[in-house]
Amino acid sequence: MTRQALLFIWGQWCEASDRGVREIRSPHDGSLIASVPEATLTDALAAIESARFSFDAGLFTSWSYSERAKLVGRIADLLERDAEMIAISESHDTGKRIVEARFDLTDVIAVFRYYAELGANLNGRNVDVGRNEIKSEIVYEPVGVASLIGPWNYPLLQASWKVAPALVAGCSFILKPSELTPSSAIHLIRILDEAGVPKGVANLILGSGAVVGFPLTSDPRVDMVSFTGGLATGKTIMGAAAQTVKKIALELGGKNPNIIFADADLAAAIDNAVTAGFLHSGQVCSAGTRLLVEREIHDQVVSAIVERARAIRLGGPNDQEAQTGPLISQAHRAKVETYIASAIAEGAKLRAGGGRPSEENLRDGWYLEPTVLDECKTEMNCVQDESFGPVITVETFDTEAEAIQLGNDTIYGLSGAVWTSDHDRAQRVARALRHGTIWINDYGPYRPEAEWGGFKASGTGRELGPSGLFEYLEAKHIWTNLNPAKSGWFPETSVGEKP
Repeated sequence: MTRQALLFIWGQWCEASDRGVREIRSPHDGSLIASVPEATLTDALAAIESARFSFDAGLFTSWSYSERAKLVGRIADLLERDAEMIAISESHDTGKRIVEARFDLTDVIAVFRYYAELGANLNGRNVDVGRNEIKSEIVYEPVGVASLIGPWNYPLLQASWKVAPALVAGCSFILKPSELTPSSAIHLIRILDEAGVPKGVANLILGSGAVVGFPLTSDPRVDMVSFTGGLATGKTIMGAAAQTVKKIALELGGKNPNIIFADADLAAAIDNAVTAGFLHSGQVCSAGTRLLVEREIHDQVVSAIVERARAIRLGGPNDQEAQTGPLISQAHRAKVETYIASAIAEGAKLRAGGGRPSEENLRDGWYLEPTVLDECKTEMNCVQDESFGPVITVETFDTEAEAIQLGNDTIYGLSGAVWTSDHDRAQRVARALRHGTIWINDYGPYRPEAEWGGFKASGTGRELGPSGLFEYLEAKHIWTNLNPAKSGWFPETSVGEKP
């Protein structure tokens, strides 16, 4: 396989400074997909210097909001042109079905179009201070240099949530995708370059967080860090960023309660529970893998979900009959298997799955059967810890108050759902749950116009919506006195004269 120069620093494609490379392997069968540069500390520092220089030189901040918004609109057009190519590359990296990757690209394009429209209409505001001679205005300026660090489960979608608002705001940035799934980020940077993003504004670093993550999050030349990923890494980033008091935006996953009351439309609730738990093999930060079921319908609901879980067909990106795919890596599958074994040891009852599929065509990949663990208790590790795999844990409740208490009994607070035909109950429970997104009689949809983010250990800050743009902006107050006069606060005296 030909070695490619795929780091992007100061408008130039380059190799790693030590010419190191990383092999990208297919989660479906372990085959070699690509060989990409493995950045060094030297490369990361060069990318930071590139972003810092471009920002301080005003190469992009000199553009108006409307000009930057038009640029983001052009990027959306180019993404639409290349959508199929990018979807194929991302499905190979992640192992997800091509149909899922295509849906993701549709969402990516929608995000860029939304921020293009929002940026075109962005203005400051005037503050009426009740004095005609005073002009008091709030203006919004880019936060500066941003490190944008993404996850492996939705590589380009999560990057779009960061890159699109950063560009509209006028920031310079360093994009670091997961080392496991870099292909779509590489293509995005090519598109940004083609669209006309000024030199040094967009930089790409590929490689391990253990090597390049610390400078991207601690270097004083970086003004902001936006990270999507695991809680442990998020805590490390917070600590590193705190040393120079950087602005941070963190989305750190969740343990999301999916609450089904006895009066719900059970056919819809069951169907959505299967999707919520097993889409992309549960490798979704908002996955509904914590199922809370009212006691009187427990047997009916769980039996149906178990039957559905056992029938799910596993397969690779191009398997037209597959319904979900493999886990991202061998190491991650082993972690989820340990999670299942621990749950059973704690007393959970294995109702479906729990092992590796036996089909010959799946043996070389990192597949795991959709798993249902019943009779779980809130104090169990399997209920409190995020598996990030195809594992649904089932708890039972008797009252609305208990459902709320269980739903909030987690360090996380990203998302959750309530299924009931009682409108008043749905609103009460939705308001009482301490999670950033609550679905009522649905699970999973989101819109670029609506903020996304979590409470508690699920992170800080928001992506998407107007708030997602303001993460990349600083508000500045400018006070202008059109008729300057003496303050008269202290008495006037001549030099050397006694008052």
